[in-house]
This record gives sequence, structure tokens and C-alpha cells, in this order.
Amino acid sequence: MKSYKDLEVYNIAFELAIKVHNITLELPKYEVYEQGSQLRRSSKSIKDNIAEGYGRRKYKADFIKFLIYGHASLLECKSQLEMIEELYDIKEISVLIKEYDVLGAKLYTFISYVENNWKS
Repeated sequence: MKSYKDLEVYNIAFELAIKVHNITLELPKYEVYEQGSQLRRSSKSIKDNIAEGYGRRKYKADFIKFLIYGHASLLECKSQLEMIEELYDIKEISVLIKEYDVLGAKLYTFISYVENNWKS
């Protein structure tokens, strides 16, 4: 592994952040800067925490801490998506929620892998 870009969880998070970004621009104008902005930030935070954690991979505890931050951002993102799903009829939102569920499971598995197998 030469880069954080080699991590499957990073690549999925990156792709989902792009999807979220584009979908939030379809929200009503007043929501683009409210709920949409918060959702964009939380979705981008997932990939950013994975990348930052990878940058600290020499220190296993730091790597794990940032992966957990990424997982927490994922839960925030999912919560924001669930709110938007309730408020607006955007069919892609339910698909995104499922995709974040898959990413959450993969990220949780990766955290466990790092906890048990990563060598500092």
C-alpha cells in the first residue's frame, strides 16, 4: 500500500462524497446552504479523515483514531441524508443511505483489521 488512494474505503468514500455534492445542489435554494452544506461537509470529512489517518499510520493509535472520526462523520452524513429523505422527494437519497451502510460496514471491518493486524 503506497497511498491512502489504495484503500478501498477511501475510494468508496470519495465517490460517495461526489454523489452527495451533486445531489445536494438539487435541493431547494435555501437548503443548498443549510442542510446541503452540512451534508457536503460531513460526506467529505469521511474521506479526509481516512486520508489523514493513513498519513499517521506509523502511529497505530492515531490511525485508528482518525478512522473512528471518519466513521463518526459517516454516521452524521447518514443522519443528514435521512432528514433530507423525510423532507424532500429525491429518489437517489435512499440509494445513498444504503451505500453509506455498506461503506460503514467496510470501514468498521477496516478499523478492526488495523486494531488487530497493523504493525506500527
